[in-house]
Amino acid sequence: MAKKEVSTDQLIAHIIKGIEEVKGDDIDILDLRDIENTVCSYFIICNGNSNTQVNAIVSSVQKTVSKELKDKPWHVEGTENGEWVLIDYVNVVVHVFQKHIREYYDIEGLWGDAKTTSIKTNY
Repeated sequence: MAKKEVSTDQLIAHIIKGIEEVKGDDIDILDLRDIENTVCSYFIICNGNSNTQVNAIVSSVQKTVSKELKDKPWHVEGTENGEWVLIDYVNVVVHVFQKHIREYYDIEGLWGDAKTTSIKTNY
């Protein structure tokens, strides 16, 4: 049987669910589809309060996506120091930061042309 194609919308929904499971903060979805020469369609950016929480968010995202969609990231990097971890699902790249690191790199500012959707969390 052929592998079921995972829709980008489903992937994003389960990534958000994984972030929320461990109370990741300030979740933004950047839609990069209308910007030329981008490496992916979406960035999802969030932050945790410590390297422990950053790594918990990364683990939760991977578990949720794996369980619900049977999909694995193509690449993960940054888990050693837990300040900025990148989870690459090809079309969707997740950036999990510690708050001060996120403010320093200001990805939202660098990708200012992207349509941004902020996700409200209830915790």
